[in-house]
Amino acid sequence: MTSASDPTAAPAFDLVTDGGLDAFVDLRNDVPFAPFTLNFGRESFLATDLPRDRFFARLTGGGPHPTTSQPAPEAFAALYRAAARPVLAVTISAALSGSLNAADQARALAPDVPVTLHDSRTLSGAQALQVHAAMTARARGLDAATAIEWMKRVHDETELYFTIDTLEYLRRGGRIGRVQATLGGLLQLKPVVTVDKETAAYATVARARSWTKALAAIAQQVTDRHGEGTPLRVAFMYGADQEPVERVLEYLRERHPIVWSGVAPVGVALAVHTGPVAMGLAAAPGAWPWEREEG
Repeated sequence: MTSASDPTAAPAFDLVTDGGLDAFVDLRNDVPFAPFTLNFGRESFLATDLPRDRFFARLTGGGPHPTTSQPAPEAFAALYRAAARPVLAVTISAALSGSLNAADQARALAPDVPVTLHDSRTLSGAQALQVHAAMTARARGLDAATAIEWMKRVHDETELYFTIDTLEYLRRGGRIGRVQATLGGLLQLKPVVTVDKETAAYATVARARSWTKALAAIAQQVTDRHGEGTPLRVAFMYGADQEPVERVLEYLRERHPIVWSGVAPVGVALAVHTGPVAMGLAAAPGAWPWEREEG
C-alpha cells in the first residue's frame, strides 16, 4: 500500500543511480550517478569525461573499437558516503551489466550507510522514468519501500524500444556474431529491440528493410502494446542526430494523444553498441500511476 504523502516532510532517503540512465531535464532525473568506463585499446575514460562529439569521432574514426566497463564499487561507495540519509541505489538491468553487483560490493566500502538496492530491469529512458517515480516519492516524504513500489508499477507499464541503422557496432562489441551482422548488412535489416519483461535482457521484436521503415516499426510496436487512442508519455533517445525523434513523434501523434514527451541523447556507454544512427523511446500510458490513484 502507498503511504499518505506529507509535502512538508523531510526526505526519508537519498537516491543514486548509474550511467545506464539517460536523464531528461523535465523529469526528476538530477541525481548522483556512478559512471561507466570507456576503453579505447589501452586508453580508458569515464563516460562523463568524453564529450559526445569527440566520442562519435573516435567511434567512427577507424581506431580501436571501444568497450565498456561497469562502474567501480568505489564509485558507488563515494556516492553512499556523500549521502545525508539512507540510500536507495537504482541500477541498469542486472541482465545487461554488472552494475548492480558493483553497487552491492560498494556496501562493504561504506559500512555505516544503510543501502537498499533496486534493479530497474531496464535502462536508458525507461530507467529515467523509474528514477522520476522514486524521486517523486522522495519529494513527498515517502519511504524507500514506496519508491520501489512506484518504480515497479512504472516498469510494468513502460515499454522500451530502440532501432539502429547498422549491426556493425554490435558486431564490433561482440554483442552479435559476424555472420549475423554480415547477413543483416546484406539484407539492409534494421532490428527493433526491446528489453524483455521476463528476462530483463535484449530481445528483437521486429526487423525492417530500411531506416524509415524501422522508425515506423517502433511506432507500431507502441500502438500494438498500448492500443490505438491511448494517451501516452514518451521519452525519446537519439544517437548523433535528433531528427529521427521528430518522425517517430509524428507517427505516434497520428494514433495517440501525447500527454508528455521528452528528448535526451543516448549516453556514450550505450552508443558504443548502437553507433551514431540510433533512435529509441520509452512509452507508457497516460498519467503516472500515483496520479491515477489520486484521481
